[in-house]
Amino acid sequence: MPVPFVGALVTFVVSALVGGLAIYVGARVVADVDDYGRAVVTALLGALGWAVVSWLPLIGPVVALIVWIGVLKWRYPGGWGTAAVMGLVAWIAALVILFVVNAAFGVGIGAFGVPGA
Repeated sequence: MPVPFVGALVTFVVSALVGGLAIYVGARVVADVDDYGRAVVTALLGALGWAVVSWLPLIGPVVALIVWIGVLKWRYPGGWGTAAVMGLVAWIAALVILFVVNAAFGVGIGAFGVPGA
C-alpha cells in the first residue's frame, strides 16, 4: 500500500471524526442528543449530500447548504430552525476544534461534513 494512500486515509478519518465531533457539540447543545456515532454518520451523510449538489452552477452552494441542514433535520429532532441553529453551533465548534488541533499538532486538517470548516 503506497504511503500517500495511507496519509490520505488518515486525513479522511481524522477529518470525519472532527466533523462528527463538531456536529455532536451542535446536537448536544441544541437538540440535547448525546450520540457521537450518530454525529459521525451525520457528518458523512451531510458531506455526501453537499457533494451531490454543490457543483450546480450559480445556486450550488446555497442548495448544498439547504441539503446539509436538511440532513441535520432528518437525523435529529426539531424542525428547520433547530437544524439551522445546530449547524451554526457545529460550524463554530469545528472552527474552534480545528484551530486547537492544527495549532497543537502543526497539521492542516479540515472538518469533513461541516461546510466551510
